[in-house]
Amino acid sequence: MTRHFLRDDDISPAEQAEILQLALELKTKPYSRKVFQGPKTVAVIFDKTSTRTRVSFAVGISDLGGVPLIIDAQGSQMGAKESVADTARVLDRQVAQIVWRTYAQSGLDEMAQNSKVPVINALSDEFHPCQLLADLLTVQEHKGKLAGLKLVYIGDGNNMANSYLIAGAMAGMHVVAVTPEKYAPAAAVVARAREIAVGTGGSVSVSHVPAEAVVDADVLATDTWVSMGQEAEKAQKLKDFAGFTLDSDLLNAAKADAIVLHCLPAYRGYEISAEVLDGKQAVIWDEAENRLHAQKALMVWLDERAK
Repeated sequence: MTRHFLRDDDISPAEQAEILQLALELKTKPYSRKVFQGPKTVAVIFDKTSTRTRVSFAVGISDLGGVPLIIDAQGSQMGAKESVADTARVLDRQVAQIVWRTYAQSGLDEMAQNSKVPVINALSDEFHPCQLLADLLTVQEHKGKLAGLKLVYIGDGNNMANSYLIAGAMAGMHVVAVTPEKYAPAAAVVARAREIAVGTGGSVSVSHVPAEAVVDADVLATDTWVSMGQEAEKAQKLKDFAGFTLDSDLLNAAKADAIVLHCLPAYRGYEISAEVLDGKQAVIWDEAENRLHAQKALMVWLDERAK
């Protein structure tokens, strides 16, 4: 049965650890695995603009011996003249894997249901699981472990919050999502993360008071308050998120050796201060690089299970 990666819990906690270990190996020996040698082609579809996702997948596919086929949705028939299901049936006869950065999670589900090759969620409105593999890899590198660490996410209860809750729980971390009350993460996601945490020794909680939540935190993370497609809400969100900027005061309330994550792009002075973003506790550029290594590991792992 073909394995897909559409949300963080499409893999087990043990499989997550396996992929992260493989990512560490590939970071040391970047050209040691050539699963796409042939070369095979991997379709990388973009409904949303991208820098890190586009570069990291294109480079990663090339490193693995393949050819990245970059498809901008506005230049294709998908979703307009042709259904997602029919697109999947066309692509899976010609490419080794399908990577899609899109809006609705339902589109990814439909693609996977109709594809005989692995489908990877490169970002949707509900989850950003590839980013979390990179984030966990970064934390593991800097902290030497994941289980037992306290990770506090500050911001909107969006796709990043969802993925932090689920992937962090899978890793045995103590995850706190701190949001304004009306921007809390979906109850179903919180419930799923708590269910996972029972089996991993982690924990999950939601807070609306940043200064209290960050106490004893090992990792602080944030994300833009205005996601792609929500630009019309910017003015209101800036008001609603007053007091939720990850600044020096919040950082100083965490552990002295706490590290800072941001998936980028960052807007200095809004969700994060310039002082923190550019400060010595930020590991954001390592995090951005690790998209490459984590995604390569994921593609290798999925390829091995597709045989």
